[in-house]
Amino acid sequence: METKELADLVAKALEDAKGENVKVYDVRAKSQFTDFFVVATGAAAPHLRALATAARDTLKAAGEKPHRAGGEADGGWMVLDSIDIVVHIFSPEARAYYALERLWA
Repeated sequence: METKELADLVAKALEDAKGENVKVYDVRAKSQFTDFFVVATGAAAPHLRALATAARDTLKAAGEKPHRAGGEADGGWMVLDSIDIVVHIFSPEARAYYALERLWA
């Protein structure tokens, strides 16, 4: 499976899990450490955990696994790094604060 296809699958899984404002950013021309960012917003800590599980399960089903995971749902931000795709899951407040769209859009 192509990396773009997998990023789109992860985005679909996040949407299916009721993630809001899900975006896929192709950062190949701007980044040397990853190809795609997938960004989503969740309503509360349990929702952020559910979104992270949906993303992780989608990556595993495609034969990928996150090499690193970080952040805390209670802190408003979680990240899954599978090298070619980095998934960021934010609370609305954390997403506004970090404003990744301004960096990578």
